[in-house]
Amino acid sequence: MQPLSSSSLRRDLSRRNVDRALERRHELSYGSIPSVIYQEEDAAHGNFLDASYRAICARPEWRRRLDKSYTGDRWIARRWDRAERSELDCGNSSDALLMNIFCYPRVLRSRDLCAALGVDPGVIPEFGVRPHTPLLNEKTDQTEVDMRIGDLLVEAKLTETGFRPAPKRLLLRYRDFEEVFDPAELRIADDLVPQYQLLRGILAAYSAKVSFALLCDGRRADLQESWFRALQAVRSYSFRSRLKLVTWQEIATCVPARLKSFLKEKYGIIPA
Repeated sequence: MQPLSSSSLRRDLSRRNVDRALERRHELSYGSIPSVIYQEEDAAHGNFLDASYRAICARPEWRRRLDKSYTGDRWIARRWDRAERSELDCGNSSDALLMNIFCYPRVLRSRDLCAALGVDPGVIPEFGVRPHTPLLNEKTDQTEVDMRIGDLLVEAKLTETGFRPAPKRLLLRYRDFEEVFDPAELRIADDLVPQYQLLRGILAAYSAKVSFALLCDGRRADLQESWFRALQAVRSYSFRSRLKLVTWQEIATCVPARLKSFLKEKYGIIPA
């Protein structure tokens, strides 16, 4: 599997989605690597497999995830022609990829898929979950985790440039930070934590006494390297055993043929 940078993967997904969007309602963003912004049409949506989209619309708690705001409006011509756009309308949205897979009917009855994730078959996923990770001031963190399946929290990545960095002081707010991580192993430079977003997810799993998984493209060697750097800083070996890296390509080996074909066509994700 050839490693790709975030920009190379965005370029590949842009080409695939521009071709796919020719027969679907959509908009294109400005830029050297245009993003395809799909629109709902006749109870279907170009960014989703039909079966997944029907399942999403049938569950109010899943459909609410479609309201997540798109932040790139300024890059779209005649942006005022459409009142609202969702992040999940975007052809390279990792949230849309996540829901395409895990909202597909009966997909979580697959024992192979559930074994890869370490969850029980038949569980119902939740999206945009707030784990309320405890802080030192007895308050809790209000940020979201992409998905929860049973006792597993999931962070999903696709073309993002990496994990959002943040000043060290933001990480020190967490009650369990020094219990979970060895700061000397985090390679903090200029008081900036490079994997802040990832570390925050791991802290959420620790406080909730659950497992944590990063889902990313197997071609993104940079994200995988960041994962192993974070894992190296975890003090407890028993807790490390509840942290896992799973690639979209590994997931693709465990899904039905129709979904497998969709992932290959739209995302270039080929089973490992």
